Amino acid sequence: MSGVVVIGAGQAGASLVAKLRSEGYEGPITLIGEEPVPPYQRPPLSKKYLLGEMALERLYLRPESYYAEAGIDLRLGVRVTAIDRAARSVVMGAERLGYEHLVLATGSRPRHLPAAIGGDLGGVHVVRTLADVDAMAPGFRPGARVLIVGGGYIGLEAAAVAASREMQVVLVEMAPRILQRVAAKETSDYFRALHGRHGVDIREGVGLERLLGDGQVSGARLSDGTELAVDMVIVGVGIVPDTALAEAAGLAIDNGIAVDAQGRSSDPAIWAAGDCASFPHGEGRLRLESVPNAIDMADCVAGNILGRGVDYVPKPWFWSDQYDVKLQITGLSTGYDRIVTRDGGAAMSFWYYRGDQLLAVDAMNDPRAYMVGKRLIDAGKSADPAVVADAGADLKVLLG
Repeated sequence: MSGVVVIGAGQAGASLVAKLRSEGYEGPITLIGEEPVPPYQRPPLSKKYLLGEMALERLYLRPESYYAEAGIDLRLGVRVTAIDRAARSVVMGAERLGYEHLVLATGSRPRHLPAAIGGDLGGVHVVRTLADVDAMAPGFRPGARVLIVGGGYIGLEAAAVAASREMQVVLVEMAPRILQRVAAKETSDYFRALHGRHGVDIREGVGLERLLGDGQVSGARLSDGTELAVDMVIVGVGIVPDTALAEAAGLAIDNGIAVDAQGRSSDPAIWAAGDCASFPHGEGRLRLESVPNAIDMADCVAGNILGRGVDYVPKPWFWSDQYDVKLQITGLSTGYDRIVTRDGGAAMSFWYYRGDQLLAVDAMNDPRAYMVGKRLIDAGKSADPAVVADAGADLKVLLG
């Protein structure tokens, strides 16, 4: 059997196989996932699903019956142990499966705390898979003491859910401020204040020295010498591209599986898409960790497997839900040298510029600012800072 084999049944893998079929690919398609459940949405896992507001079946990207109906061989709970490039096959234990095209959509995996500082104690959790969230759910009860390690979006979203459950929440971030790697000081200040109003104790410039407990976590010692009593710990210290299979197969790696502009790896029969892949961008390479990138890149690779020969042009956007605030981000803020603030009271947005060029927008409960910013950035246009800063001005004039 040959055809297309896709390793990784997350957003990118599921999008790619569906696109192939909808675009007329008639050959065999196999989608292989390590988890025992069909492809599902990850963003609601740590929010609506954790809070019991979304049933498991509603997480599924498509009904389980879709795959059989579309002639897609969905292999669940299966781990690929090796790629044999010479034989064009993948190894799954004692089984081998041949391919004409192989797509790596292996995604990313969360960083864990080292066992040497208590990372293997019971009650220490990461937020990535359905199993991760199912494991932590019983601990989300009023009055429970939770320590969140990491002040990125994963950590802040976990803090918001915990606070809404009336838990006692302490969040530590070893950098000088939360969101330092991904956002401007203005956005950090906004979310620090938001969490403060909901009772979250945010400690910046403070790291975790070690976790305490005998089998089960019961406390934490911070880098400033403080000791906390805790009932559970949530670790949100970033993710890394899952490149183990690709590395073992000898593929080029550069902050992920290095692909060309059309999604091919250093082996022309092997493609990659989503969190695990880095692609040419400007003078260097870019790797994006987002649902929209997983979908768009998978669609592009599917088209190129069908012979389209189209380069992938990312249009980055991202969102985060915390309490009653919806943050929408468009663009890439790397290299900005000033921020223009648009303060509409309940609606707020921060616009990133390098010189006169608009790079990105962070919009909080401001869908119009997000929409206008996205259209401008996608078109390679900028925005008059004076209009942006005037909360009374209609942003649509910027589109004229």
